[in-house]
Amino acid sequence: MRRRKIAVAAGCCLSFFLGTLLNVLFIPGFDPHHQQPRRGVTPAFAGSPLYWPGEDRESQRLALARQIRERYEEVIRYQKHQAPAAAARRLVRPLERRLMDLAQQRTSSEQTLRLEKGKAPQADSRGGSYPEAKVDLALNPPLLGCRDIHNVTSLHYLGSGYTKAVYKVVLNRTLAVALKSVDFGGHDIENCVKQYAALEDCYRLASYKIVKEMILLQRLQHANILQLYGYCYQDSNDIPDTLTAITELGSPLEMIQLLQTSWEDRFRICLSLVRLLHYLAHSPLGSVTLLDFRPRQFVIVDGELKVTDLDDASIEESSCTSNRHCFIEFPARNFTLPCSVEGRCRNMNEKRNLYNAYRFFFTYLLPHSAPSSLRPLLDMIVNATGELHWGIDETVAQLERVLHLYKSGTYLQNTTRMPKAEYQQIPEAAIPDENYRCWPSYHHKGCLLSVFDVGEAIEVCENHSQCKAFVLTNQTTWTGRQLVFFKMGSNHIVPDPDKITYVKVTG
Repeated sequence: MRRRKIAVAAGCCLSFFLGTLLNVLFIPGFDPHHQQPRRGVTPAFAGSPLYWPGEDRESQRLALARQIRERYEEVIRYQKHQAPAAAARRLVRPLERRLMDLAQQRTSSEQTLRLEKGKAPQADSRGGSYPEAKVDLALNPPLLGCRDIHNVTSLHYLGSGYTKAVYKVVLNRTLAVALKSVDFGGHDIENCVKQYAALEDCYRLASYKIVKEMILLQRLQHANILQLYGYCYQDSNDIPDTLTAITELGSPLEMIQLLQTSWEDRFRICLSLVRLLHYLAHSPLGSVTLLDFRPRQFVIVDGELKVTDLDDASIEESSCTSNRHCFIEFPARNFTLPCSVEGRCRNMNEKRNLYNAYRFFFTYLLPHSAPSSLRPLLDMIVNATGELHWGIDETVAQLERVLHLYKSGTYLQNTTRMPKAEYQQIPEAAIPDENYRCWPSYHHKGCLLSVFDVGEAIEVCENHSQCKAFVLTNQTTWTGRQLVFFKMGSNHIVPDPDKITYVKVTG
């Protein structure tokens, strides 16, 4: 018994060391001095069986091989799904030009990653047939590869999920990108190794999820989908062709922080989301659903919401013979959709995405602190999506309507705008101090809000008991609205050619 305890303890220590070491070494260009400490990572091999009886070992090996082949075939299905030629064409963006300038000439070894059409899987020494380890994406235009990430700087661990670990690095000391690789301390690898005791095959099974995600990032071109910059296959220790994906870098979506921002910025997140879901419902691959739809699957890039995690996306539509087969279950609601004459659940992928948008985003971000004249329309949008009365086409049309009303100032037409006081205009002047705080504000130490015009600024000032003056800046928000500082006094006015000050003189 004592020897057994000692053996188990030694095995746990060894597995923790190996799991951490492997997860570090499989990031190309990794510098251990820059690695950030990771907390709560469970050992990759703890509890792994040390011995399999011959018959059980063979059946386990075949079961794992079957899973690898199924996932590989899924990857190939997504890769070979033909998009219309018009949908495949797009202009090269300025950032892509910068990436092409950054990318160095590829070596011949980096160009031999293409799968030969019709090539049969190679047989391994154990008698089974295994799919190809490498799947070439043939990125066009060619962007980043192994050479570009061998000498990265400022490497930081960002986080991990069931399958992937994500790192932030800086290339050429100018461009920050994200690196995604299989997490050797993650749920997928840990459970697989415990069950099958085959690290290389478990790695291959997990890596195909990254390959699938890269194919979807390549095939689905939209402003609210993270950009794929490149990838790298590299041999690492005993595992050949370990994969690292290179993508656009975004900031994690923090709902608590988002709830403290202005309604205008929260509305932008919801508008970004419905534009994305509209594209996914009509994508070149067909209707795409996000099976793992949670806020952590999204990031913020320059104020826009972008989906970053697509390894659990699906284009499969549920088959049916009657409506009872088209049942969608959520924690708080269930829905039954109609079964079409073609034997498919009508719009199931679209409706699943839309209800998840409602329960994770719309209910928290859309109505609260919105302009009063827009609230009835926003409440209608929230209620209609919560009941799945609308599809994505109607939902995006209504949110675009809200955007038009807000940007054009039309939402102000039905409000009474009779100032209670008179205001003196002082051109090319500003008030540097005398701030007070309001919520929500674009400035954490003052009251900085966006307005459509001077009339709305006066209305805001009269609704704030502290407000005695306001300063129009030359800065605008994403909708073109002007940013205004509201002040509690005007005792110290200084020259400023980029600002206009209004001081309350009566009332």
